[in-house]
Amino acid sequence: MTRQEERAAIERVLSGDADAFEALVKAHEKGVYNLALRMLGSEQDALDASQEAFFRAYRSLDAFRGDSKFSVWLYRITGNVCLDMLRRAGRRPESSLTVDDEGGEMAVPDESGDPQRALERTELRAAVRRGLMTLEPAFRQALILRDLNGLTYDEIARVTGLEAGTVKSRIFRARRKLAAYLQSGGNFLDAGPSKDRTKEKGGGDRGRM
Repeated sequence: MTRQEERAAIERVLSGDADAFEALVKAHEKGVYNLALRMLGSEQDALDASQEAFFRAYRSLDAFRGDSKFSVWLYRITGNVCLDMLRRAGRRPESSLTVDDEGGEMAVPDESGDPQRALERTELRAAVRRGLMTLEPAFRQALILRDLNGLTYDEIARVTGLEAGTVKSRIFRARRKLAAYLQSGGNFLDAGPSKDRTKEKGGGDRGRM
C-alpha cells in the first residue's frame, strides 16, 4: 500500500467508513505482529498486543498528521502497548521458538540441500530469538525496528521519542550484547561489514531475525 493509498484509506475512515480501516490492518498486520512477538516472546501475547495496537490506532486515527509514515506511527503505538504489557506483568518475556514467520529471521547462509547445515541454521535462529529476550525491552525494541522492520534511525527516533544519536547507541549496544550471547553459547553469526557505515539513509539495508 502506497502512502497515497494509506492517506485515502485514512480519510475514508475519518469520514465514517469504518470498513476502510481493514485495508490498513491488512497492510501492516504482519509488521505489527512481528514487532510484538519479538518484544513479548509469546504468540498469544503478540496477538493480544496487535489487536490492542490496532484498536488504539483506530480510536486515535484523527491524531495522525501524516508527517511520518503510517507504519512508523503504528509501530510507536505497538511498542507502547508491548512495554505496558511487560511493565504490568513485571517480567522478562519467555522466548517463543515455534514461529517461523516469513521475513522474521536474521540472515544466515543458505545451505539448502545440506541437512547438517539446515539444522545448524535452525539452531542459530532459535539462539537469536533467545538472545533477543535477554536484552532490555528498550534496547530490544530499537534493534527489532532497525533489523527486522527496516526503519531508519530517524524513524526509530520518532517511534521511541529519542534522539537519533541515542537510537544508534542503543542499537550498537544491543548488537554487541546479542553477539556476545551467541558466542557464549557456541554460536557464531558472521554479520560482515557494518551496513550502518555505508547506508545511513533509507531502510533497504534491513537485517533479518
